[in-house]
Amino acid sequence: MSDATDLVYKTIDEQNAGASAATRRQLMGAAAATIGGLGMLGLVDSAAAKPSARARAANFPTDNTPENILTVAATAEVLATIVNTVGWERGLGGDRKTQRNIKAAAGEELIHYRVLTETLGAKPVTKKIWVPDAVFSNRKAFLSTLEVGDQIFCNAYLIGVAAFGYAALGLQATVATEFMGVEAVHRALARQSLGKLGNDRVFIKSDRVETAPGAPNRGQPGFENIFGAVEQLQGAGFGFGAKGATPGRYFEFDKVSERTPFDRDLNTTTPDPVG
Repeated sequence: MSDATDLVYKTIDEQNAGASAATRRQLMGAAAATIGGLGMLGLVDSAAAKPSARARAANFPTDNTPENILTVAATAEVLATIVNTVGWERGLGGDRKTQRNIKAAAGEELIHYRVLTETLGAKPVTKKIWVPDAVFSNRKAFLSTLEVGDQIFCNAYLIGVAAFGYAALGLQATVATEFMGVEAVHRALARQSLGKLGNDRVFIKSDRVETAPGAPNRGQPGFENIFGAVEQLQGAGFGFGAKGATPGRYFEFDKVSERTPFDRDLNTTTPDPVG
């Protein structure tokens, strides 16, 4: 039994201290059945995953503490704001509907960054991102980058949900859940614009292997440690404050974000914490 699971049972026991021992055992048994039945034990355990063996460079954190997850999230939103803004400026969506979806995504990612930094106190490792030339080389390459990148973000925010919940940080857990839902929409729209089934997920994928038909990274596993998001983005050629592994150029978030568009129909522009 993991430390995270122990905490769940300890909390149940403390909150029902006035109940009989038999009642507390029944509650714990029900909790175990529910968590296990929903496949949540692995998610809870991922909050305590070991640091990545490849942890190195760029000063990124390498364990799943709330502070470290916020750091990675803020840096990832820097990247996402840049990629969507520049892709939209270059007309890489192609058709009018896809262009509008990319425009909306650019604004959403910038709002995510602002919530992370201004409301939750996150600080990105860098705001200078090396973007591979291949990302903006053509429509298919750009949309494929969004499909893969948004799945990486879904995986990362699911780690955040578990870690924040484990730390009893309700606001952070809620925001991570809300952000994850948006990233899943971005992935679905990218796939749809590429002529694939967009509405293909029965459950949002975290660390399992990618099995989606037509996915550029089909067969690639996910990750349990938050640094896995950085590793996979680095593997795709992105660089964080340093040159990436493939030809490209630097983009400065502060300059690009001044040009980031906002669609007139964007709504629910602030977090909606539960409770």
